[in-house]
Amino acid sequence: MKKPTIQDRADVRRLVTVFYSNIRQDAVLGPIFNGIITDWESHFDLLTDFWETQLFLKRKYHGNPVIVHQEVDAQTNHTITPEHFGLWLNIWFATIDALFEGETAWIAKNRAQKMSTMLYMKIYENRHKG
Repeated sequence: MKKPTIQDRADVRRLVTVFYSNIRQDAVLGPIFNGIITDWESHFDLLTDFWETQLFLKRKYHGNPVIVHQEVDAQTNHTITPEHFGLWLNIWFATIDALFEGETAWIAKNRAQKMSTMLYMKIYENRHKG
């Protein structure tokens, strides 16, 4: 059966909510996310803005993901590893594959892969300042 493409904010919101439902149930990532995020609806809104900006070039997101991820690393006593990002990516890819297909789905995977590398490098650099 043919899957839909990611076409609009409603599709992005669906991707984000299903993805984070999967993350929250993951044995490794769930405790990290559930331990830090207290308002999931606000998080869904923020991440929907982020991915809508990434996928459709609409300026909805105005945060700084580098600083956010550095703060999460500090809150977890600098225990975030490349493996955490790999697990995150695997769940992201699996969620996209389960829900969508097409060029925008491919872009969502590609951007996430590039971002995960950059974010971990920024976390690592932040740990070793000075």
